[in-house]
Amino acid sequence: MRIKKDDMVIVITGKDKGKVGKVLKAMPKENRVIVEGVNVQTKHQKQTQRERAEIKHVEGPIDASNVMFYDDKAKQPVKIGYEVKDGRKVRVNRKTGNVID
Repeated sequence: MRIKKDDMVIVITGKDKGKVGKVLKAMPKENRVIVEGVNVQTKHQKQTQRERAEIKHVEGPIDASNVMFYDDKAKQPVKIGYEVKDGRKVRVNRKTGNVID
């Protein structure tokens, strides 16, 4: 999976198509990501002795194939590739060749 935590991504398919957000959590074993402001679900929190009952809005996971890395400079989605530079494997923007991390 080429998407990591804190990456800016754009949703390319589904009900939230076109939204841009930061990856809050990446789950590579399940091939899913949680993106800020995307796939918002309603959770009902029961009342406890210390806290009141409330309705929470929480982001749910979406499949990693439904998002693409978003290049802030170019303002468009780009594909990510890998290259070995100085003995390290780094992620690279395939359009420009710039190193991402």
